[in-house]
Amino acid sequence: MLFDSIAHAMGSAGGAGADGGNPITAFLPLILMFAIFYFLLIRPQQKKAKQHKEMLAGVRKGDRVITAGGIEGAVLDVDGDTLTVEIASGVSVKVNRNYVAGLMNPTRKADKEEK
Repeated sequence: MLFDSIAHAMGSAGGAGADGGNPITAFLPLILMFAIFYFLLIRPQQKKAKQHKEMLAGVRKGDRVITAGGIEGAVLDVDGDTLTVEIASGVSVKVNRNYVAGLMNPTRKADKEEK
């Protein structure tokens, strides 16, 4: 008999609290977590991908590049998405533009703005 009254009291207290709460406060922690992930992870990654895409679009003949595999060389020819890269004297390879990891002379953009 004592246990029935305790269970009944606990059941009614839990039900009253759940009905009176604001649903926005339940989702507020999730919204805050998404905002933190967006500003700390997603946005910087998108910015870096945009800069890399712009760098790839600006690769031209004469640039020194490094590929994703670690091969360094000078661009001899640009044909669409295919770059001919000279990696040693008289040795050239064809590389897909998407596999260029970076430029060896990143100051070229500053030089172009001065002219």
